[in-house]
Amino acid sequence: MSNGTQNDIDALIIDMDGVLWRDTEPIGNLERVFYLINDMGLKITLATNNSTKTVAEYLNKLAGFGVSLQPNQIITSSEAAARYLISNHPPDSRVYVVGEPALEQVLSESGFKITAADAEIVVAGMDRMVTYEKLRNATLFIRAGAAFVATNADRTFPTPQGLVPGAGSILAALEAASEVKPVVVGKPSTYIYQEAMKRMGSDAQHTLVIGDRLETDIAGGQSLNCPTALVLSGVTESMQARAWAPEPEWISPDISHLLLGMRKRRNDVG
Repeated sequence: MSNGTQNDIDALIIDMDGVLWRDTEPIGNLERVFYLINDMGLKITLATNNSTKTVAEYLNKLAGFGVSLQPNQIITSSEAAARYLISNHPPDSRVYVVGEPALEQVLSESGFKITAADAEIVVAGMDRMVTYEKLRNATLFIRAGAAFVATNADRTFPTPQGLVPGAGSILAALEAASEVKPVVVGKPSTYIYQEAMKRMGSDAQHTLVIGDRLETDIAGGQSLNCPTALVLSGVTESMQARAWAPEPEWISPDISHLLLGMRKRRNDVG
């Protein structure tokens, strides 16, 4: 990225898992990270494919790391799924969820009926308590004609111990059994990015997308012609990043190094 373009950035869309933390372990000093963001006068939205927490739960998690944000500064794939259903299905539609309570809560609060029988829609996301029965029921509903929607297709999920199965692993089982591909509403779908920019009053040219996953975070940002920054603190290694085309404008070990580099360039140019 040229210095001039870099200095035009006024907003950030930041992934969480693999960028800000690995499960319960923060990546670097998050208080310092958000101090740097504020010091540069940048607007921020945290955008995640993870559907296992509500916005309120993410705010509490951030508070535990010494970071205070507003609810409208976080958008999840559960919210993206709810908005997709609102736009494409009647109110009170019956939904079978392969996912965790946070996803059920968001869909229920959006007017949909969570059901274990006669489902018209199957919504699947990350489910750390997935059972054969859940997969069986979802498969039968999809084969009977239920719409199939997924919060995201991330195959893995970063933890302090290493990569573990993500929502995409569950989708792989359901796709194989039902022979139907889902509508995926999370990244790299553009909805989350567009909603984030709308909330911040920014546009693609002036919004930097920061993530750890090429096929979701970076691909989604590039599809909207946003500048992108890949951090190597999550699921992607340096060789994979260099092989990606087009290459992200920034490749950095982690978000702290990225922000320090951005601030230095701003100061050098200014």
